[in-house]
Amino acid sequence: MLHEMINGLGPWSWWILGLVLLAAELAAPGVFLIWIGLAAIILGVLSLVFWEAAFWSWQLQLLIFAALSVAFALAGRRIYAGRHQPSDEPLLNRRGESLVGRTSILAEPISEGRGRIRLDDTWWPVMGPDLPAGTRVMVTEACGRSLTVEAA
Repeated sequence: MLHEMINGLGPWSWWILGLVLLAAELAAPGVFLIWIGLAAIILGVLSLVFWEAAFWSWQLQLLIFAALSVAFALAGRRIYAGRHQPSDEPLLNRRGESLVGRTSILAEPISEGRGRIRLDDTWWPVMGPDLPAGTRVMVTEACGRSLTVEAA
């Protein structure tokens, strides 16, 4: 049944598959389906040319589609790999790491290695040596949501 439907559509079946894959890329962007969709569209162009040829079997078409998909995916990966430029704000989305080196006053004492400080508008859990409240501390490390501090 599927074979009859593909033969009934002719070379346009590859165009339809390519457009469906490109639409799926728009719905769920990940810059991967675009390369497979492009391979299907290229195979659709080849099918327009070779559809009546005796050698143009569905097995050959699938083989070419697989090869083009892999080739385009690797080429796309290479293209996008070279596009990463160093950021002028490397710590933009790493808030904890951006606090390393800052100083603050302990709002709650550090007892048994745990306490809290306030930096800007946020309360941060801190780890470090036992210190009384009101001690000036410097952030030395960020571990997830916790900061490591030492007396400044």
